[in-house]
Amino acid sequence: MDDLDTKIIELLQTDGRASNARIARDVGVSEGTVRRRLRRLVQDEIIRVVAVPDPEKMGYNTVAVIGIQADPDKIDDVAKLLAQMEETQYVSLTTGSFDIFIWVALPSSDALGIFLRRKVGLTPGIRRTETFVNLAVRKRGFGILM
Repeated sequence: MDDLDTKIIELLQTDGRASNARIARDVGVSEGTVRRRLRRLVQDEIIRVVAVPDPEKMGYNTVAVIGIQADPDKIDDVAKLLAQMEETQYVSLTTGSFDIFIWVALPSSDALGIFLRRKVGLTPGIRRTETFVNLAVRKRGFGILM
């Protein structure tokens, strides 16, 4: 990765639908160069081009982060099971008080309660959970760290 790749990524983060021609104009290279760079960035799994919906506008009015403590020998298995659940948007193994954090989006607080009792609570290897319900989102994005 070099400065050109970084500039291309920054432009796509601002407008994921920007055309190769517009990106090329903005960074001062040919459209072919942008096309080749983007192909390589995607093939090398440096970036993924996806749509990131707003959960609330999609009908998911309850969003929460759940901290999970798991049996030490089952952390990877628990994370894998949680990642397979359709309600789970993000799964991360972490340090600190919790072994795993998951981010979930559900239609209601009732649906969150059912998810916690019937899915998370019944997952083998989970010792304890703590749920943090989002009250408001002030920033949503995936900015580049350079």
